[in-house]
Amino acid sequence: MLTEAEKEVLRVRLRRIGGQINGIEKMLDEGRYCVDILQQVTAARAALNKVALLILESHAKSCLVAAVQQDRANEAIDELMDFLDKFTR
Repeated sequence: MLTEAEKEVLRVRLRRIGGQINGIEKMLDEGRYCVDILQQVTAARAALNKVALLILESHAKSCLVAAVQQDRANEAIDELMDFLDKFTR
């Protein structure tokens, strides 16, 4: 479970990513050079990946630990592996 402090860090990051997305849209409207637009898309994707990794870290430190303590480790690991499979595609 995410703490309030973690949620706030993620909110700030997501607002920044929203700004990046708006900037990409503006670049399209302005007819900017395609490679410049692609670089911004790459940066936004990297920022979203960082958000996902921060959430994953919190999950591992709280929910996964709790599952192990409750003797549900295999179920929790299977769920995590399913997520990682989708995340890395």
